[in-house]
Amino acid sequence: MKKNFWQKLKKPFFVLAPMDDVTDLVFREVVCKTYKPDVFFTEFTNVDGLNSKGRAVLIDRFKFTEQQRPIVAQIWGIKPENFYHAAKLCKSLKFDGIDLNFGCPDRNVTKNGACSAMINNPSLAKEIIEATKKGSGGLPVSVKTRIGFAKVQTEEWLGFLLEQNLSALTIHGRTAKQLSLVEADWDEIKKGKNLRDKIAPQTLIIGNGDVRDFEHGLERVKETGVDGIMIGRGIFNDLYCFAPKDQKFVLDIKDMLDLLLFHARLFVNTWGNKKNFLILRRFFKIYVSNFPGASDLRIKLMSTNNLEEVENIVKNYTF
Repeated sequence: MKKNFWQKLKKPFFVLAPMDDVTDLVFREVVCKTYKPDVFFTEFTNVDGLNSKGRAVLIDRFKFTEQQRPIVAQIWGIKPENFYHAAKLCKSLKFDGIDLNFGCPDRNVTKNGACSAMINNPSLAKEIIEATKKGSGGLPVSVKTRIGFAKVQTEEWLGFLLEQNLSALTIHGRTAKQLSLVEADWDEIKKGKNLRDKIAPQTLIIGNGDVRDFEHGLERVKETGVDGIMIGRGIFNDLYCFAPKDQKFVLDIKDMLDLLLFHARLFVNTWGNKKNFLILRRFFKIYVSNFPGASDLRIKLMSTNNLEEVENIVKNYTF
């Protein structure tokens, strides 16, 4: 049986959050070129779709490279039997772990009872956890969730999850109703960590919400005692957000544009026509910001429709 990688991590550890149409194989390769976190997650992938004709498309979300290890497959859905089959698939694909998305607040999924709606349906959540463990073949199973659905339910909900013998529990410090409209409540995350100490000392606690970078994460660790930190949107503001201050590089304009081209070329080479090229537009601000003329250059890039157009704009940029 494969050993639980979570238990081998040096604390505190840092994780790149799963983000839809962001943290695919390609963007994770970009992050590996800057400063790699301790753990990667895939984009969240629907188990019901994986057990349908849509599997041929969804399976691309499970692509990864060896340098991206340890890597955790994050899955979501509503049918326990499909979690079982998805977990077996994750085992066959040699993932390092499986994470259950009980935190996404998108109303298009919660209205059907999935993701953060599990907060109000612990009996189904329990079935899903058990089915995933059964299909996992020994892979560690973790959960990412929020502190409540319409209101804060820290003790009730996190207490329940901590009774499920999870390898790790990521706590996002907002309710589903709050989306990302308010500041993350790290006092509630600390409560979750304190509950862990009483109920399940073996379960690692990961704090998530508004963490900017490594140094900010260390502050949160000191305040709350969590074992790890997950960073999501912070990566859009700083590609070196996982780097300690003494290992962080200040990239010049050429470096950033070279990374942009690496990203765009790898995107096209990896996905071809499987993904819409326009997805890349959401990344341009990462590379083209905070230098003279950045706004104009970004406007030009946002009008591109293919790799050749991006390459021509960058090639003709005057430093």
